[in-house]
Amino acid sequence: MKGYIQLLRPREWVKNGFILLPLFFAEGITDPEKLQLVAAGVGLFSMMASAIYILNDVKDATQDNGHPVKQKRPVAAGIVPKSNALILCTVLFLVASGGSFWLFPPFGWIILAYGSMNICYSLGLKNIAILDITIIATGFLLRIFAGGTLADVPLSKWLILMTFLLALLLALTKRRDDLLILQETGQSMRHSLKGYNLAFVDHAIMVMSAITVVSYIMYTISDEVVSRIGNDQVYFTAIFVVLGLLRYLQLTFVKKISGSPTRILFKDLMLQLILVLWLISFVILLYVV
Repeated sequence: MKGYIQLLRPREWVKNGFILLPLFFAEGITDPEKLQLVAAGVGLFSMMASAIYILNDVKDATQDNGHPVKQKRPVAAGIVPKSNALILCTVLFLVASGGSFWLFPPFGWIILAYGSMNICYSLGLKNIAILDITIIATGFLLRIFAGGTLADVPLSKWLILMTFLLALLLALTKRRDDLLILQETGQSMRHSLKGYNLAFVDHAIMVMSAITVVSYIMYTISDEVVSRIGNDQVYFTAIFVVLGLLRYLQLTFVKKISGSPTRILFKDLMLQLILVLWLISFVILLYVV
């Protein structure tokens, strides 16, 4: 049973918290009906994401055996048979798809698009450099669109832009970790690494980091945001974004542990503290002041 739970990758469900962001920034998190609807969407999206993780694990089982961390995954380690994993994958995909259309048809199309896109990713698109990280970033965008659709909230162009940039940054740091493993072991963890090298990835990470920070600062001082929130102190929240990004870059370049952003978040106390302070600052600005 522990192997099947690990197969679902419940830690990765934290990514689906992005679905809550449109409702949160629209000051609707205290609306019980909307919150319940969006929370149900998070649950269904998590099921679809787990179905994709399982498919990816089955497809990459042989390759994962050479990875220092991924070799412990249930399918690669032989804990869960491939046939059982595929059955679970199919059940989760069908339940998530059917449930999302039952919950709200427009949301259903988004979750189906996410599932279809990632099936194509698992079956071959992940082998194409740049396209692989673009698909990952697009997955985060679909989470934002799903949240806006369920909450009936128009999405800010700033939220869309920053989500895409941040997701690209995280994907690039994962590729950097793969390149380091390639250097140390001589084993390539993914075919797309042929289109990357450390110099390119390091420069791309720095560019994405700079653009993300500038975009966030522009977001906090834009007339649209100040007018909607009714407070011109939003720019103070940029302090936590800069600190959080610096900490993540420190973990990436100094400690060289950028393989899994979610694992880092669960283990790094400093990142957790910065994230909590960022959330508290927005709670005060949106719901208290």
